[in-house]
Amino acid sequence: MRHPRRLVLSGCLAALVVMTILSAVVGWAAPNLVSSLEAEELADVEAKLDADWKANTGTTKAVSKDDDELKKQRRSFLSQFFSPILLKAFSITFFGEWGDKSQIATIGLAADENPFGVVLGGIVGQALCTTAAVVGGKSLASQISEKIVALSGGVLFIVFGIQSFLSTVE
Repeated sequence: MRHPRRLVLSGCLAALVVMTILSAVVGWAAPNLVSSLEAEELADVEAKLDADWKANTGTTKAVSKDDDELKKQRRSFLSQFFSPILLKAFSITFFGEWGDKSQIATIGLAADENPFGVVLGGIVGQALCTTAAVVGGKSLASQISEKIVALSGGVLFIVFGIQSFLSTVE
């Protein structure tokens, strides 16, 4: 509502394109990878991952300060090439969509159908919806205050959460 539409739309669409491509690749590759692994190999990998995880848990506090410095350097590096608004729209959309039903559906479709068609259809559909949301958000901003939009979104989120909690699984 308060940022340039072009940057917000570009960031959101870039995140959705990346998410759609990643999901289609997972959907295409997962059946091939899972069927080629034997149960013993999977158990060996899990044991090695557990051992590595246990070995690395003691060093995370010392490394975290170094990681914070690297993140600050990366952030300034990315900010040199991309607008902070674009990066914010990208990251919010990317992580907001992670594990969403549309991602799961894309993975399932890519496992059963042509991955290129799934990617193309997913990108076109999400581009249409995102463009409508960005254009609608900008026009809505001229008629309704941002506080009312945030409040109504929060109330709807709580209502849907309660409804989901109370509904029975069939």
